Amino acid sequence: GGDIDLDGEALPFMTMKEGHLGGYPVRLFRISFSGELSFELATPANYGQGLWDAIMAAGREFGIAPYGTEALHVLRAEKGFMVIGDETDGTVTPHDVGMSWAVSRKKADFIGKRSLQQSFLAGPDRKQLVGLLTENPEDVLPNGAYAVAGVKDKPPMEMIGHVTSSYWSPTLKRSIAMALIVNGRARMGETISFPLEDRVIRAKITDPAFYDKEGARQNV
Repeated sequence: GGDIDLDGEALPFMTMKEGHLGGYPVRLFRISFSGELSFELATPANYGQGLWDAIMAAGREFGIAPYGTEALHVLRAEKGFMVIGDETDGTVTPHDVGMSWAVSRKKADFIGKRSLQQSFLAGPDRKQLVGLLTENPEDVLPNGAYAVAGVKDKPPMEMIGHVTSSYWSPTLKRSIAMALIVNGRARMGETISFPLEDRVIRAKITDPAFYDKEGARQNV
C-alpha cells in the first residue's frame, strides 16, 4: 500500500508526487517511455532492494513481471516514440522528427535558435522521420539499411535515407521500422526499396506511430 493517489486526475501525466509506497519513501513520476500507463520511482539507494521486493510481492497475484530495455524499445517503436541517438544524429532538427511544437516561438532566444534559422535546415530535401511497413510482414529490415527511391533492384539507384529502428512487433504480429527519408512526410503511401546483400526488401512509407497513435494507453 501507499499514501499517493494514483488516479489520473490526482496525478496527471508529466507530474510528480512525494510519499510512501510499501512503507518506503518515494518520489513518484507519472511519465512513460513505452506509451503505456507508467510510473517512475525514485527512492534512497539503501531502500532500493526493499522497495523492489515489496512491489514484486504486491503484484504477484496480478502476474507482475519485470522487462528490460529490448522490450521497452519495441513498445516505444510501436507508438512511434523516437530515441535520441537512434532516430537522431547531429544533423537532425526537431522539425525533421515532427516535433516543431517543441520549438518556442515566444522566447527571444534559446540554445540552437540561430542554427534552426539557417535556410538549408528548411529545404525540401531534408530527411524526415517516417514509419515503414514491409510488403512481406515477416521481413524485418536491418537497422541502418539504406533506402532507395521506387521499386529498384539494380543501379542506378537514388539513395534517399536509412532505417533508424526496426523490430518485430508482437502486438501487431508483423515487422515495423522507423526511418529518416528525404522529404518523407510527402511520400506517405509510397513504396521504396532496401537493397541488401542477398535480396531486396520493399516497404511502404507510413506514419511512424503504428499503434495507439492517440496515446490513450498512457492515459488510462
